[in-house]
Amino acid sequence: MVTDKAGKLATDIEPMEFKLLDNNEPRKILSYRRTDGTAGSKFDPPEEVIVLLDAVNQSYQAVTLLRLEIERFLRQNGGHTAAPVSIFMYTSSGLRVQPQPSRDGNAMAAVLDQSNGTVRSRGSAAGVFGEEEQFQSSVQTLMGIADNEAKKPGRKMLIWIGSGWPMLESAQYVQSNESRASDFNAIVKLSQKLREARVTVYSIYTLNSAAGKFLYQAYLKGVTEPRKADSGNLALQVLVTQTGGRVLESSNDIAGQINSCIADIGAYYTVTFAPPAATRANEYHDLKVEVTRPGLIARTSTGYYDQP
Repeated sequence: MVTDKAGKLATDIEPMEFKLLDNNEPRKILSYRRTDGTAGSKFDPPEEVIVLLDAVNQSYQAVTLLRLEIERFLRQNGGHTAAPVSIFMYTSSGLRVQPQPSRDGNAMAAVLDQSNGTVRSRGSAAGVFGEEEQFQSSVQTLMGIADNEAKKPGRKMLIWIGSGWPMLESAQYVQSNESRASDFNAIVKLSQKLREARVTVYSIYTLNSAAGKFLYQAYLKGVTEPRKADSGNLALQVLVTQTGGRVLESSNDIAGQINSCIADIGAYYTVTFAPPAATRANEYHDLKVEVTRPGLIARTSTGYYDQP
């Protein structure tokens, strides 16, 4: 997607205005398509919105308040949503998925209201082991969502409502060669799955502490080899940024923030290029798309892993 500095979508970008850089080397754009995400096209359906309530990585009290905010979002405008919406609930017993996206906000709100008393957050009494379980479960849940969404055509917006899973960055966690290799494999796999599923991730209700608020920014650079991998590279906010989404500031107006995310639905552009021959498996490539017209910014995936 392309926006001006105020965040307004640019709807009239022509092919010759795009410049694609792979590891800072210009690549020829082989195909170009402009799509209205609201209306869809003969190639793609309207963009789908997935609103996910994370009940695993926060307190029950926070989950209760966030659920009410999601209901408020669904019931606004007489219960007519601006885009097809699916409600996912990530709980200690697994992921609950709405079978089909819908524009009937009132019906979805009624189902969500009925879940009151059945959505339970995972307790924090387990300490370090509990945080490791939350980390692994959350990453695997996101992979499962990407797997499922890859079976569907079109672009998807995943709005993850919750502070995200633990980054496992305290002195209690010691990284080994094995754990770094495992993290690297997860980074490569998740990067590929999210790209193939055409999922852009957004994050609402981020960490409130000043330190935690910016900690993820140290992990935004692409990981080139296993020995450089860290659990922080799999943080929610890192993945959001790398898919071209937005990390929204903490706010009490969650319904308004969901609306802010959905306002990004509109004109988007699909371009293809031929990647260079990889010299090894899982070869990381930094990816940039620039627009030659002054004052415009392109948001897209920030990298990919090439294969021989």
